[in-house]
Amino acid sequence: MSFSIAGFFAPFAIYAFILAVHLLWPTRSMEGYVRDPDTGELLRYRINGIWVALVSIGAWAGVGASGLLPWDFLWQVRWESLAGACTIGLVFTAWVVFRAPSTGQGLLKEVFLGRAENPQFFGGRVDAKMLMYLIGAVMLELNLLAFTAHHLELHGEAASPGVFVYLGLFTWFVFDYLSFERVHVYTYDIFAERMGFKLGWGCLTFYPYFYAVGLWGLAEKADPGTPLPLLIAYAAVFFVGWSFARGANMQKFVFKRDPKRVFLGLFKPEVVSDGERRLLCSGFWGVSRHVNYLGEILMATGLALALGYPASIWPWLYPLYYLVLLVPRERDDDARCARKYGELWERYRERVPRRIVPGLY
Repeated sequence: MSFSIAGFFAPFAIYAFILAVHLLWPTRSMEGYVRDPDTGELLRYRINGIWVALVSIGAWAGVGASGLLPWDFLWQVRWESLAGACTIGLVFTAWVVFRAPSTGQGLLKEVFLGRAENPQFFGGRVDAKMLMYLIGAVMLELNLLAFTAHHLELHGEAASPGVFVYLGLFTWFVFDYLSFERVHVYTYDIFAERMGFKLGWGCLTFYPYFYAVGLWGLAEKADPGTPLPLLIAYAAVFFVGWSFARGANMQKFVFKRDPKRVFLGLFKPEVVSDGERRLLCSGFWGVSRHVNYLGEILMATGLALALGYPASIWPWLYPLYYLVLLVPRERDDDARCARKYGELWERYRERVPRRIVPGLY
């Protein structure tokens, strides 16, 4: 019973630790894309996610090495831990939604999508959206490490190489996001979405637990014997996707900061303009309007394949989730941009006709 209780409260302790490190660790702050509606000034963000992750993982490793908890503790209490994280997500959602004034869009929509656009706490030292993604990323990595530890303890020398490829690729995914944290203040979810159940519960519960669904379902499975050339090919699928996602986000970031800079020394910024506003339509943003979404789907596909059980539904739930999330998001973003830019957006659509997949969709 005590083990179950400890599992339930594990995310409470971990999330509080992450918040404390985020607040106390020395860092720089940077201006983002969004303006404070009251002052008109650009919001600032503390950028120290990579250090928060390293300190958190180091602390967790210290707990494991000391013998206070087993290395696979988060696997053993995964259901209790999920329940605790779900509780945190629901309580946070209620708090962040109902503390803000109504937008008049209906209660259910406001709870799901949120009321407040860019809540910040502790005198602006903590941005709610950036903190949610930071907590989700670090907790995801801790879950992945624990699930892999369980697989290794169960199978020993017969452990599946695919599990370690999966862990390595996902660790790259997590640390890539945190290393380029500054870039994400220009992404759709940070500047366009409100803070409600979708982002709050999504980052505190869904992100750190569902993203690891492949190992959740297959950590106890034996090595399927995937040949090394196939594992290399699956990793290549992941990194092709990563190059699309990271390349597109970085190019947009560079363009926002310096509109005349040639990205990577290769992609000269070309735009469609109405004289006041400009839309980037070269490089990654010239092959489709959201090639970064294609990159996310390819990364998820590479991860699913790496585990070596293509007939199992478990690893495919993750790329399927991206399809369900990103295709409607692209439609929403397209409608938002059409309202914002009007005839300029029509010209951009003509210049870049594909939505996500170059030449197809």
